[in-house]
Amino acid sequence: MSASTASGTAVPTPHPPTRHALGSPGYRRVNLALFLAGCATFAMLYTTQTLLPQLSDAFHLTPAQASMSVSVATGALALAVIPVSMLSERWGRTRIMTISVFSAALLGVLAAFAPDFGTLVTLRTLQGVALAGLPATAMAYLAEEVEGTSLGAAMGLYVAGNSVGGMGGRLITGVAGDLGGWRTALLTVGVVALLCAVAFRLLVPASRNFRANHDGNRAAVSALRTHLADPTLRRLYLLGMLFMAAFGTIYNFIGYRLLAEPFGLPQAVVGAIFAIYLAGTASSAFTGRLVGRLGHRRTLWAAAAVTSLGALLTLPNHLVVIVPGLIILTVGFFAGHTAASAAVGLRAKHGRAQASALYVAAYYLGSSLGGPLGGVAYNNMAWPGAVLFVLLVCATAALATNHLRPPTTTNASERPRSAVRAA
Repeated sequence: MSASTASGTAVPTPHPPTRHALGSPGYRRVNLALFLAGCATFAMLYTTQTLLPQLSDAFHLTPAQASMSVSVATGALALAVIPVSMLSERWGRTRIMTISVFSAALLGVLAAFAPDFGTLVTLRTLQGVALAGLPATAMAYLAEEVEGTSLGAAMGLYVAGNSVGGMGGRLITGVAGDLGGWRTALLTVGVVALLCAVAFRLLVPASRNFRANHDGNRAAVSALRTHLADPTLRRLYLLGMLFMAAFGTIYNFIGYRLLAEPFGLPQAVVGAIFAIYLAGTASSAFTGRLVGRLGHRRTLWAAAAVTSLGALLTLPNHLVVIVPGLIILTVGFFAGHTAASAAVGLRAKHGRAQASALYVAAYYLGSSLGGPLGGVAYNNMAWPGAVLFVLLVCATAALATNHLRPPTTTNASERPRSAVRAA
């Protein structure tokens, strides 16, 4: 396209930038759209966690059985995240994200009307598959559409949306469940997620730099095999799984303890406990600096020790000890998760997207497996059983850390970047 000067000479007009830069209208739309999508995704993923005691009462379930409503969603996401990430290479980022957030929100609304627990579990499984579409493609979309020097800020806001959604969803279900029961809570989160989906679709700019890749799956499969053959990466994936199993166990069953005697807290107050997540979100940034000083191995050891200490502090029947214990455990979990995911990004020299996808899969698989196993311990030994399970998991994490190899340690000048952060 050209324009004419006064002398009649045609000069080319500048093309608009192909990537969204900090401060531009497109950049603001990208940030807000993905912030809302992240909020909706992680609000829905854990929407039943606060409601487990109510589900136990409604369907006459043990805590371990009720926890399946959480485990099937995270397990389905873990299994689907890699195939869906490959699908986005063919169908496009915005299309996959739109399908993902809308279908998950609609399934969330339907879950509120489930006639029995089996139907609820089925809908939650499908919801987990649907939700895999957002974390699988959002980071790729940002990397393609946002200008390089502005990418860090955009990624940070997306991660913040994940954290806000994970915490906010639990707070909403706590209050709504206290007022109207578990069906009201699920319906409320589903409607809020649907509104976020509509806003996402209206706001998100169309992809300008995506190019469909019909031959990329073979390279992706090759990268996955390479990463799984690496003993250090396998241990890092195991660490993500173990930390999430410990964290999920405590937060799955703490509601049962606080609702019962000698505490007898209201559902809304128990839901407010999840505001402790803010401590973990804040600790993630500190962990990055700590890794620069201590290296990944020592940081992971420290994270396992801190998580164990937090679990032990939840044993006394005193809220003045339990609440600080939950804070300490949350800080330890986020530190371990941040350090392990950052080490994945440093260890994988090629195919980092596939390396991160494998970490995401292992991380959510930890939630899926840890919940039922921790539930068995809780069923048989009450709260001390859940704490014992967490201590064993953390001890296993410390042993796995002991065998990590370089380059999972860095010096202060080599700042790690977390491959994935999720609530």
